[in-house]
Amino acid sequence: MHPHPQGDVRLGPDPSVHPTADVRDSSLGHYTEVLEDCLMLESTLGDYAYLSSGCDVAYADIGRFASVASNVRIGPTNHPMWRPSQHHFTYRSARYGFGPDDDAVFEWRRSQRTRVGCDVWIGHGAVVSKDVPPYAIVGGVPARMIRERFPAPVRQRLLRLAWWDWPHDYLNKALPDFRELDIEAFLDKYGGAAL
Repeated sequence: MHPHPQGDVRLGPDPSVHPTADVRDSSLGHYTEVLEDCLMLESTLGDYAYLSSGCDVAYADIGRFASVASNVRIGPTNHPMWRPSQHHFTYRSARYGFGPDDDAVFEWRRSQRTRVGCDVWIGHGAVVSKDVPPYAIVGGVPARMIRERFPAPVRQRLLRLAWWDWPHDYLNKALPDFRELDIEAFLDKYGGAAL
């Protein structure tokens, strides 16, 4: 891990961490970035993922390519008032999961142990209290489905393709197509077989 340089950042195999970020007992993947004023405690950040400024992440596993916007809290304390004790030993036994290529928009929190599918968009101020399927857009308190990002056949093709698991060299070669092709053309070119 190297300190985040001032000015423009060109990401590389070593994680880039801003000097004001506090990363403790955590694992950061290749081509990752943690911006200013973030706190990351006993968590993992998958390859190519980033945390924007002011994030608070505790006891979470964040997948590859996840885009976490400013001031997002993942894994905040939810004291279990129904248990004999509210001490953290009663709720730190499980980790939060955050799928590949997720996009957390502004401040949101999980109210309990939930799974968030890949490439989910979570709205500002949302409280995620139940599992969210892949390619969903959710928001509100509690979070509810706003809409699916793609029709079911496209979602299934993307999940089979699993481009987030591609090696770096292959991703680099495909980068122009990520930027220029629409979703159907991209899937046709890279083998997301039609149903």
